[in-house]
Amino acid sequence: MQLVIGNKRYSSWSMRPWLLLHGFGLAFDEVNVSLNSEGVRERLLAYSGSAKVPVLLDNELHLWDSLAICEYINEIYLAHAAWPKDASTRAIARALTCEMHSGFTQIRNAMPLDCKLRTNIDVSDDLAVEIDRVDHIWAQYSAMNADGEIFLLGQFSILDCFYAPVALRFKSYGVKLSLLAQAYADSLIAHSSVQAWLQAADTETEVLTHLKAAT
Repeated sequence: MQLVIGNKRYSSWSMRPWLLLHGFGLAFDEVNVSLNSEGVRERLLAYSGSAKVPVLLDNELHLWDSLAICEYINEIYLAHAAWPKDASTRAIARALTCEMHSGFTQIRNAMPLDCKLRTNIDVSDDLAVEIDRVDHIWAQYSAMNADGEIFLLGQFSILDCFYAPVALRFKSYGVKLSLLAQAYADSLIAHSSVQAWLQAADTETEVLTHLKAAT
């Protein structure tokens, strides 16, 4: 199994299925594609007609889109362990994940992922609405497990994988959160798989000249 990903410093969509694979201890190989390299579109087209990252390569299957990849991994390799067991809780987890997958365009556009960046941002009214919504989600749905780790709905899942890049964005751009939301963000960033991603991102020397929310 291979996962085609972009630059770890910048590619939030690549990060999501990578965290799922790494967090559940699944063996996979990375195929790294610089999003600023010459001929990047042609190279990505060899993996998927979307010409975007991430792409999962599993035998003859070439699967694109971060959520579709996570759902496939959950079904085929994790015996459905990457979602909560309870049907109602699982439905909430999926709704929150889909909200992240399809929404929060103000956050994406105003705060592109840059794992090395530390700055402060002027928050517009529209951006504040989305930040407040994320804060509410984290404060309402986060819960501590028996090991003292805080996850959404109490267990590490696809849901946390989808909000991890947002926690990194908020840290990069100096976003202030409520106490409960900040506790979740801090715990998520401290997760061993997120730290592994950040350590790899820190070794990257390439600087993308044009940050795009689509990454």
